[in-house]
Amino acid sequence: MITEHTIPQVIFGMDPVVASCGVLLAVYALIISEKINQAVTALLGASAMIFLGVISQHDAIAGIDFNTIFLLIGMMIIVGIMKNSGVFQFVAIIAAKSVKANPRALLAVLSIITAVFSAMLDNVTTVMLIVPITLLLTEQLKQNPYPFLFAQIFASNVGGTATLIGDPPNILIGSHVGFSFMDFVVNVGPPAFIIMIFLLIFFDVLWGRKMKTSLRARSHLLRYDAAKALVDKQLLYKSLFVLGLVLFGFIAGHSHGYEPGSIALGGASLLMLLDMVKHKRKKIFLLSSQKQAHAVEKTFKEVEWDTIFFFIGLFIIVAGVENSGILGVMAGYMLEATEGNLAATGMAILWISTVASAFINNIPFVATIIPMIDAMAPTFGGKEGLEPIWWSLSLGACLGGNGSIVGASANVMVASFAARAGQPISFMKFMVMAFPLMIVTVMISSVYAYFVFF
Repeated sequence: MITEHTIPQVIFGMDPVVASCGVLLAVYALIISEKINQAVTALLGASAMIFLGVISQHDAIAGIDFNTIFLLIGMMIIVGIMKNSGVFQFVAIIAAKSVKANPRALLAVLSIITAVFSAMLDNVTTVMLIVPITLLLTEQLKQNPYPFLFAQIFASNVGGTATLIGDPPNILIGSHVGFSFMDFVVNVGPPAFIIMIFLLIFFDVLWGRKMKTSLRARSHLLRYDAAKALVDKQLLYKSLFVLGLVLFGFIAGHSHGYEPGSIALGGASLLMLLDMVKHKRKKIFLLSSQKQAHAVEKTFKEVEWDTIFFFIGLFIIVAGVENSGILGVMAGYMLEATEGNLAATGMAILWISTVASAFINNIPFVATIIPMIDAMAPTFGGKEGLEPIWWSLSLGACLGGNGSIVGASANVMVASFAARAGQPISFMKFMVMAFPLMIVTVMISSVYAYFVFF
């Protein structure tokens, strides 16, 4: 949006559209190449937008969605503290023992756990916690970890599709439009559930029924003591209490004007405080100032600051592109192609976002296309008429992220852990199976979207 603060002339007399699109394409190319850290790439792109005169510093800061930033930081802090209790290792061991260390059943159980945690926390954080445990369990059972990791990539993105906080594209959409936590659960939760059922059956037929292991390997795993994994029960109770409050806030807060970012940051602050309150020998005391400083410093290290600054840079880049007016022109072309038909436009957005998200990380793609969809509002009777299109974007971007190993941040994280464990996942090996399977899941969501939204 152009304001009085916008610099009217791009340096060297360049066309603002050419300058902004040039920066955007350069940033996309560097992100895809993975030659330079994505946070550095985004910040360089944001700086270029300002120094070229495409956008002023004032408008650049105004373009940052702090609701999204606060939501990400808050949830990262909560999960970072919570994991110190050992709860995630506890859940994994209980899951393995509940199926008597049967690898076929474990494939399904770990996928379900990944999907559920991805919906309640976020999919990037979930795979960071679950994948190391998965690698340990598969090593004990003498299983190839690839089927498990492949299934968890899909489960993380499908589970993340179901809620506001599950997948970064949903955070971007929800924050921009003002959708509540329950809006996502009600609208995109059902297709995500249907797709997850399909995937569990597919993975079982493809891999699960062929999985065998020795009784010796199973008995060794069954000797794991789940109780020992819970290294701090006090912290677990505190974390579950705060997480419960935060989730309740997400559900009930929207109608009272409380944004998810404020709720998550408030919950994070409360859990940091509770973590400083210790119980020992029936006494309650507060950590000393020095220990508090150490605890806070340790907690802040759990925040993925490179991700946070990647988002900040991305918001500024998108604000610059929007300022140039090119997104409005692109929206006009799409509406012309679909003849202003809501269903046709929604399906086009769903499939374009699917294919694009498979090759371009779905976060920058969604951040770029949101202003373009905004420009369509007059054609469909205002912002309220765009709601079905937003759900189409959510489904396409989140599910499309499964199409390649670079399609979503969760995928990249899984690949990183696998490589460190000596089990690298190649781009082509993953894509040969992932892309066709992703197409099937999007077809399921398209049928759902057509009959429910349009």
